Amino acid sequence: MDGSISTRILWRIWLLLLATFAIAVLYLAKVLFLPLAFAILFAFLLAPLVDRLERIRLPRTFATLLVILAFAALLGCAGCTFFIQLVGIANDLPTYRDNIEQKMAAIHQPGNSAYARAQREIERLSDQLGLANSTPAPNLHPGNRPEQKPIGTTPEHPVQVKEVSRPTGRLDQLGGVLEPLMTALLSVVFTFFVLLQRLIRLSGDRNITVITHAMDDASWRISRYFRLQLLVNAIFGSIISAVLYGIGLPHPLLFGAVAALCRFVPYIGWPVAALLPTVLSLAVFHGWQKSLIIAGTFVCLEIVTGNYAEPRIYGRHTGMSPLAVLVTAAFWTLIWGPVGLVLSVPLTVCLVVIGRHVPSLEFLSVLLGDKPAMETWMCFYQRLLAGDEQEAGEILEASLRSRPLEEVCDSVLIPALAMSEDDRLHSDMEESTVRFIRSTSREFIEELGFRDNHGTEWPGSEPIAPARHTRSPDLKVMCVPVRDEADELTARMLAQVLNNGHTRAFAIAPPRVDEILGAAASERPDIVFLSALPPVRLARCHRIYRTIRARHPQLKIMIGIWNYAEDAAEAARKISGGQESRLWTRLADAVAEVRSPAAGSSAGSGAPGSVAGESAA
Repeated sequence: MDGSISTRILWRIWLLLLATFAIAVLYLAKVLFLPLAFAILFAFLLAPLVDRLERIRLPRTFATLLVILAFAALLGCAGCTFFIQLVGIANDLPTYRDNIEQKMAAIHQPGNSAYARAQREIERLSDQLGLANSTPAPNLHPGNRPEQKPIGTTPEHPVQVKEVSRPTGRLDQLGGVLEPLMTALLSVVFTFFVLLQRLIRLSGDRNITVITHAMDDASWRISRYFRLQLLVNAIFGSIISAVLYGIGLPHPLLFGAVAALCRFVPYIGWPVAALLPTVLSLAVFHGWQKSLIIAGTFVCLEIVTGNYAEPRIYGRHTGMSPLAVLVTAAFWTLIWGPVGLVLSVPLTVCLVVIGRHVPSLEFLSVLLGDKPAMETWMCFYQRLLAGDEQEAGEILEASLRSRPLEEVCDSVLIPALAMSEDDRLHSDMEESTVRFIRSTSREFIEELGFRDNHGTEWPGSEPIAPARHTRSPDLKVMCVPVRDEADELTARMLAQVLNNGHTRAFAIAPPRVDEILGAAASERPDIVFLSALPPVRLARCHRIYRTIRARHPQLKIMIGIWNYAEDAAEAARKISGGQESRLWTRLADAVAEVRSPAAGSSAGSGAPGSVAGESAA
């Protein structure tokens, strides 16, 4: 036990060191990794175009070069247009000089508002405090004139020092330009090789299927995400252009395009896009009203788009949880700066896809993906362990809104009971917790059966028509727990879901074998259904089965070990002693078999061992 614990601790330490090393490499080698990240992003975006050119029988190398050159030309044209528009705005600024001077004078001119009066009082108080704390002024009377001392000999006459910066040469000026140029050049080169599918070849022949599926999945998700984002941002920019045009601001199309492009940068893009037209409006228009309208339009549009439109439009196309988007944005920004913020969503989508296709990296999909961290039955069981009966009931009712009763029993109640039995046998679960789980589950089962049979309306669902027992039932089913109270709960569940106008099912308490025989003789059921939860003792099931078969050879016996994960056919053979029999592992399948016409006829004929159906693992 101690050895396994120490192994887990060492493994976690190793993972922590590996993650720290990876983060350090990403930070220190960002000059190399940034172009590679851009290349992967561009490759995912441009791969569909390359594939279409290949379909018209163009060589892949030529198609890749053609797509990259076309994309570069498109970016160059957009950049030149943007630069020309900015030059036009700069040339128009002298026209609005008078308005700018009036605004600045209005800002600096003291007003009679409450804020201005408070500001004047604070300044007056500061002046008084300054006079109170200042040193006495020197006596400047001609008879008492102080002796003049050279500069630098006293604190009153300090030496004035002026910092002279070293003249920068052309090589120093080129240093800030070379790094973006190198990043762009490496991005183009890496994009070319990624589009040629070199990464798939580097993965080796054994991993080619996994890598191909992962790249296709990532390409679909990223391409779909950017297409939807382009649509949303284009609508955003169009609305901004229309508002600016209606207000009368010059160059409204430019500012709309800038707003659409800046929204590709999460969180900080739209304030940057709103800054330029708002500042320009201060110079163009008299007063402050239109500038406030422009700023308010950006804020309102961003609130609607970011909180309502995008979550519903993007949906599951990225496969990321909202919390993962925030955390990864902060992480990539910390590592790579503003460029990392732009790349945060595509890079994280790639990590989620890798986690879904590579089993050893599944934790990435769990941490960053949009799927729930725990399944419904695990949440239900966790609430029972915490003693929260109310929230456990809410989880159960939420499941019943979309699924029938037998499926909820199969997917929520039975797995939770099976887990509680496993924990009871193999861990130090307190007896009070076991009693609480069993008693609460019993109450839930009884309540579920009452609502299902009496037409009680579930919250948020359609009313259930009550079962009308207009005639005597065709079948009588006795549900027999094999071992203890946990098996009794599953027998009660089975009886609840079997009861309808054609079937009367009832469960008995965990009995001795002679009590089972007595109940079978007095009740005369058509079917005896043995019900158990794993871990189950097959030998006890066999003894019960053999005793019932010996006393009632014509009675139909069915066997259910719910949530059984081992070989169902082998278990059925051991329980029945080699007779033709099947083992049921899901309530829904067992209910369908009991209610089938073949089951009714075979039960009426009483053929021994004539259990039909399929075992569901």
